[in-house]
Amino acid sequence: MKSINLKRERNMKNFKLMATMGAGMESLVARELKEMGYATETENGRVFFDGTVEDIYRTNLWLRVADRIKIVVQEFDAKTFDQLFEKTKSFPWEDLLPYDANFPVNGRSKNSILHSVPTVQAITKKAIVKRLSEAYHTHSYLPETGQRYVLETAIDKNHVMITLDTTGDSLFKRGYRTEKGGAPLKETMAAALVKLAHWFTDNPFVDPTTGSGTIAIEAALIGRNIAPGLNREFDITDWDWFDKNIGQTLKAQARSMINFDEPLDITGYDIDENMIEIAKANAEAAGVGEDITFKQLAAADWSTDKINGVLVANPPYGERLGDEEAARKLYSQMGHIYNKMPTWSKYILTSDEEFETAFGKKATKKRKLYNGALKVDLYQYWGKKIRN
Repeated sequence: MKSINLKRERNMKNFKLMATMGAGMESLVARELKEMGYATETENGRVFFDGTVEDIYRTNLWLRVADRIKIVVQEFDAKTFDQLFEKTKSFPWEDLLPYDANFPVNGRSKNSILHSVPTVQAITKKAIVKRLSEAYHTHSYLPETGQRYVLETAIDKNHVMITLDTTGDSLFKRGYRTEKGGAPLKETMAAALVKLAHWFTDNPFVDPTTGSGTIAIEAALIGRNIAPGLNREFDITDWDWFDKNIGQTLKAQARSMINFDEPLDITGYDIDENMIEIAKANAEAAGVGEDITFKQLAAADWSTDKINGVLVANPPYGERLGDEEAARKLYSQMGHIYNKMPTWSKYILTSDEEFETAFGKKATKKRKLYNGALKVDLYQYWGKKIRN
C-alpha cells in the first residue's frame, strides 16, 4: 500500500520542467508549449514550464522541435565542492531513484569557480550515493542494475542546476527512419523548417531535394496531426513510479486525434533513385506513405503550374557536397526556376553565405539556425498569395 500511495503522490506532483532544443529553436518550442496550454519562460537553448508526470509524457509525445524534456530537480549556488556535495545530498533522492537505479551523471560548467567537469560529476554522484545508501539502509555498493535515470549537473556563474532526463534517446529519433542519406537532416530540424514556413494544408508542399524524405514526412505528420512520438517510448515509461496507464491513455488519445480526412498535396523530388526508394520506405514506416508523392527528378528540371505553394529545401551545400562550385550552380538553377513563381513561398537552408548571389535574389528574411554544430541560414522568400 505504501508503494501504491508513493506512486500516486509522485504522479500528482507538480514538477519544474525544462524542454531543450537546438540553438535558434527556442521560440518554436515555446509556441508549441503555449499551444498545449503551458505558461513558459525562455532562456538560451531551453524553455521552462511546470507540469505533472502526465504533462511530462504528453510533451515528450507531442513536441516536434524539442530534443528532450528534463525535470529540474535542484537549483542552488555553490562555490566549493563541499557546498556542492552537501546541497546535493540534502535532496530526498530516494523519492526519484529506486535502490537499483542506473544513474549516470553528466556535467557542464561555464564561468564558474567549480570548472572541472569530471570533478563536478564525481562529487554529484558521490553525494547521491551517500544519500541513497542512508535512505535504503545499505552500507554496501548500490547495484545500478535497474532502469536508466540520466542526471546532469550544469553550473553557470556558480549557479547549479541538477536535472533528470525523462526522454532517453533524443526526440528527433521518431522511429521511422529505415535508412539515412549521406547528410541526413534531424527530424526536429525538419519539423522546425515546416513550422517556419507557415504551411497550410490546403496549399501544395514541395521538397525539391528530398534525400531520405525527412522534411516531406514531417510536413505530412503535421498535416495529419500525428504525434511525433507515437511510435516510440521514453525513459520515464520504465521508471518504477510511473503509471503506465498514463502513457497508454495519452497514446490512445493521440491516435483518436489523427486527421485522416484532410487532403494533402505533398511532393518530394531527388535526383538519386536510391534516395527516392529510401524516402518511400521511411514514409511508410511513419504511417504517411499514402500522403506523399516521391519522384526521381533533378531540382533543375522541376516546374509547376500550381499556385500558392510552399517549397522547403535543404540542398547540398559546400561542406556536405564537397564541391562549392557545383553547389552554387545548383543554387543558380533553383533561382532561375523559383524566381518565376511569385505566388510560392520558398525556404532554403544552407551554410553558404554567398547563397543569395548565386540564387540571384535577396531573401525577404534570413534566419540563423544550427544544423548540429554547423551554423546555417534559412533564406526565406515570401510569395504573394492569390486569394481564391
